[in-house]
Amino acid sequence: MDKKSNGNIQALLAKIDELSGSKELPEKYTQILKDFIKSYQKVIRDHGEDPESHIGVFYSFIEFMKEQVRNPFQFEPYHKKMRSPVDYYKFGLDFLRPLVDLPNSTISGAKNLDYIESLLEKKENVILFANHQIEADPHAISILLEKTHPKFGEELIFVAGTRVTTDPFAIPFSMGRNLLCIHSKKYIEHPPEEQHEKQMHNKRTMARMVELLSEGGHAIYVAPSGGRDRVNADGIIEVAPFDPQSLGMYYVMVQKAKKPTHFFPLSLSTYHLLPPPDTTETELGESRITRGGAIHLHFGEEIDMEHFPGAEKAKDKKDLRRIRAEYLWECVNREYEKFPK
Repeated sequence: MDKKSNGNIQALLAKIDELSGSKELPEKYTQILKDFIKSYQKVIRDHGEDPESHIGVFYSFIEFMKEQVRNPFQFEPYHKKMRSPVDYYKFGLDFLRPLVDLPNSTISGAKNLDYIESLLEKKENVILFANHQIEADPHAISILLEKTHPKFGEELIFVAGTRVTTDPFAIPFSMGRNLLCIHSKKYIEHPPEEQHEKQMHNKRTMARMVELLSEGGHAIYVAPSGGRDRVNADGIIEVAPFDPQSLGMYYVMVQKAKKPTHFFPLSLSTYHLLPPPDTTETELGESRITRGGAIHLHFGEEIDMEHFPGAEKAKDKKDLRRIRAEYLWECVNREYEKFPK
């Protein structure tokens, strides 16, 4: 790194300290942001690029964070991506793209993705039951699909939890995506006095989802685990188990819609771009350190939600939900295990 580049990065870090001193950024986020910038710059250098060329996106990000601290954006049950007056979709992709080792990234199951797009063109719907690894999974998916299926990546709807719609670090990226906003089971009782309102919000979100599916032509990404994959005691990343109750709820909601809906497993590997903490935290403001790297996607074959291996062994409806969740998890995990490590 030359002296000019180093000086500009130091100026950026000094700007963050200045905002912390004036209370425009909370002290906790100041350190999170500085640590993230340092790791981001290292990845860019490792990719053989000049960190100087990406400083501008950080100045934009800081301004967006300041606004969210001062006046947090309120997400409706269904949030449509914002592309003006600020193009938050483009911002999110431009921000994440330098971290991705595209030459070594992969997409498999292309024929299944082509079939999915043909269903959407007929105004039928698609639910993708997927694993979830980083807050920026929506952007990682779009980046991998930019050259082959850009519209699909842009229009995909994501079921989003509380963290990415309330954390000032995440909100600017969430504003650029189509989101069905829910409160996950991990956070719905925290704090206790907000539990009822959160439950009502979730009901409104599910009703909006049924409306969208009744319109037809929508693809929705759902992570039935309710959270991100994490490392086990041996340091190995594990695909989190799918929750039978959560998965069953989406299946029931889909049956209320007026248009047909198809179900597909989606496996993804994005962990190293922005690893989550080793444990689940209810407080906002988690550390974010990027390692960059290659990412991978696999679109699996369509799943029959009633007739699948093991369904015949179910003792009752509850047991069927459990077996279905385990089977879908196995479909996702099997392909995940094939990704380059």
